[in-house]
Amino acid sequence: MIELYTWPTPNGHKIHIMLEECGLEYNVHAIDITAGDQFDPDFLKISPNNKMPAMVDPDGPGGTPYAVFESGAMLIYLAEKTGRFMPKDDAGRYLVLQWLMFQMGGIGPMLGQCHHFRNYAPEKIAYAIERYVNEGQRLYGVVDRRLAEADYVAGDYSIADMALYPWMRVWENQGIDLDRVPNVARWLEAIEERPAVRRGVQVLADRRKDITKDPKAKEMLFGATQYAQR
Repeated sequence: MIELYTWPTPNGHKIHIMLEECGLEYNVHAIDITAGDQFDPDFLKISPNNKMPAMVDPDGPGGTPYAVFESGAMLIYLAEKTGRFMPKDDAGRYLVLQWLMFQMGGIGPMLGQCHHFRNYAPEKIAYAIERYVNEGQRLYGVVDRRLAEADYVAGDYSIADMALYPWMRVWENQGIDLDRVPNVARWLEAIEERPAVRRGVQVLADRRKDITKDPKAKEMLFGATQYAQR
């Protein structure tokens, strides 16, 4: 039974979806990032960068418990553990890894900034909003061009799609014009139809809250607390 430490965010949903797709049993431990759970010393032993998700596999390498943090690493770990959603051949494997790194290095950080400056920043900074929305639209275009060639970003459905989907499913919050990326729209609809995906995005969904009206939550996410040395 995998012990999963998570919250209903795009990065959390990546792992929820993968676990559901693989049919692995897991216990959910809510790490309420709006309440500061991510700074708890016990959680930091599992995730030293105080970010969720993280997990502990009781049957890790050598049959001993093993902790994994960073959602991209977790997806690779689970793919290798189960032998699913990652091609066996080198070319296919590296294609999946390229698109996974594209999400980790581009889609996640840039769309995260879109969310922040459009929805959470204490003041509307036109330059920042325009910069990140434009970059977000460009990145959607990169994915759209790839999806003109294949049903999924690495050919077959894989952990690369599971990484991209939770960030791109909320395109409206990012100011993205979906009409400009019809292949992405088709891909989103196809993934949304998967039962495991539907289950995955519902994990802890009832715990989500509107942080724009919660000063404590905003402090935990965006204030000085996150920068303290631990």
